[in-house]
Order: sequence, then C-alpha cells, then structure tokens
Amino acid sequence: MARTIVVTGASAGIGRAVAERFLAEGWNVALLARRGDRLAALARGHAAALPVVCDVTDPAAVEAAFDAAAGRFGRIDVLFNNAGISRPAGLIDEIPLDDWFDTVAVNLHGMFLSARAAFARMRAQRPQGGRIINNGSISAHAPRPGSVAYTTTKHAVTGLTKTLALDGRPFSIAAGQIDIGNARTELAAQMERGVPQADGSVRAEPMMDAAEVAAAVLHMAGLPPSGNVLSMTVMATNMPFVGRG
Repeated sequence: MARTIVVTGASAGIGRAVAERFLAEGWNVALLARRGDRLAALARGHAAALPVVCDVTDPAAVEAAFDAAAGRFGRIDVLFNNAGISRPAGLIDEIPLDDWFDTVAVNLHGMFLSARAAFARMRAQRPQGGRIINNGSISAHAPRPGSVAYTTTKHAVTGLTKTLALDGRPFSIAAGQIDIGNARTELAAQMERGVPQADGSVRAEPMMDAAEVAAAVLHMAGLPPSGNVLSMTVMATNMPFVGRG
C-alpha cells in the first residue's frame, strides 16, 4: 500500500519540489498551502494528490486539513513541516513589529500546530507511529545580518525537533530536521543577485537546485522505523556557511 506524506507550504519552492518528487515516487501526498489555485495546478493529473487550502497559523484549519488527509488516505506516515516566510532584513529596533509577529506565527506557531496534528494522528493510528521532518535552515546554526525574526524562529524549530524526537519514542514517532542552504526558490532568488555579508559587503552566493533537497527529504522519509536522520544540512557546496560570521 502506498505511504502517505503531508507537505505544508506545498504550493511553491521547497514544498512544491518535495511534493512533486514524492508524487513521482508513488506516495500519497496531501498538499497544504494557502494558495488553492497553485495547489490545484500541482495536483492536476495525480490521483494520489489531495490539495487542501490551509493557513498553518489557524489551529482549526490545521486540524481540519489533517483530518482530510487521514480520511482520504487512511493514515499519515510522514509530515514534511515546511511552511515558512521571510521578511526584509533589518535591525531589531528598526523592523516593523508586524514582521516579527508574522514570522513567528508562520515559522514557529505554524510548525508547532502542524507537528501537533501529525503527532496526535500518528500516535492514535494502527500500526502506531510515523515520521515528522521539520524544515529548519542554515539560520538555525548561524544568522545572516539583520535576520533576527527568521533566525530566532529557526533556532526554535531545532528545539521543537529535538523534543519531538524524544517524546515520540514511546509511540514509534521519529523526528528529524533538514537545514537547507541556498536552494533555488522564489524565496531565495535574491541570493543570486547579492545578499549582505557579515563583513558589510553585498555579494552573490552559489545556489543549488531544489530537486536535490527533495531527494534528501525522500531519503529521510524512506528510512525504516529503526533509523532516523535527526539533523541533516544540505547546501550549495560553495556557499559561505562554514566561515560565516
């Protein structure tokens, strides 16, 4: 029987690349995002795709989306907890407060709500268990200049991942985190044009194809219950991560 993955933020970028790869590999894929037209286009022609319009910051919408996925496919084997946003760079005393609240709402509250919904269903289903893969970031390790909101939330995701990995043990629920650096997406497109560096300069950075990230997520998701990737960093080979700061 085909396995089932829920992908949040599935309408674009990393989420879309992951959804496309899993559909190609024969998985059932529940596609969650706010933009229904993009989800419908992605699901077209795929009987194993379930598009669900969902704002991950809305607790009721998240619960309804996971109910829809479990109802359609019978169980949830994997969550790729991916939905996230980034706002313009700025110092902590200069960024609009709405940028802070919006970033925390999506990148942290949304991650929490989606993990909570997945955990509950994986714990209750039979056979019990599943896997939660959180999309962290290179910024979970080292910040870019002016990234206080984004970096803070991504550090928090690491704490969420480790706690899920611990608390999931009695229920055969594994949790891991993939930290991605400079994958070519709409969100990261400006990096090829130039981004601020720690020394005050602005330089273009090397990029990698988002399909390589999808392959890494597929590897994490496909492990047997006895194995888990707790933390994986996938990045453009020559990006300035080692040495950043």
